[in-house]
Amino acid sequence: MDDFLMAIRKILEEIGENPERQGLVDTPKRMERMYRELTRGYRQTPEEIINKAMFDVDYDEMVVVTNINFHSLCEHHMLPFLGVAHVGYLPKGRVVGLSKIPRIVDMFARRLQVQERMTAQIANVLQEQLNPEGVGVVVEGYHMCMSMRGVEKEKAKMITSTLLGSFREDPATRGEFLELIRSERSAG
Repeated sequence: MDDFLMAIRKILEEIGENPERQGLVDTPKRMERMYRELTRGYRQTPEEIINKAMFDVDYDEMVVVTNINFHSLCEHHMLPFLGVAHVGYLPKGRVVGLSKIPRIVDMFARRLQVQERMTAQIANVLQEQLNPEGVGVVVEGYHMCMSMRGVEKEKAKMITSTLLGSFREDPATRGEFLELIRSERSAG
């Protein structure tokens, strides 16, 4: 039996369970498969995800994708956090295939994370890959490490943002992005 399976068995024993109990016999194998699935982002790269789906388009207005659901694991407790990401960019003659933006969100969410880093990683990859006028990312997350344990505040929501280029430097661009997100959230 490999180290991971033995470690899970040891955890079960340490919390007072019997790893030989019928309902727990296959738990180490199930957990190994689960963690591989939940951390698949470590085995992905932005280049593989985008896969040449960048297109030269004469379009210079804002592109925004809202309410991108995500699930992640907090790196401090390995408990889930989940929520939505809102991503926008201002093209400079190049756009990315629509499905690539949620896939980039998932790539970073499917790693052990803190929400602040994940928000910046999404923005930085889009800035590097597309070289747009600017990028904006806002992430809203509910953290089980805060609702299931510790302060036990299940309705507390964390909001993080990363604004690059014109989204940071130009108040009108920043305002338009935030208003598009706000109007979508109030409509939903």
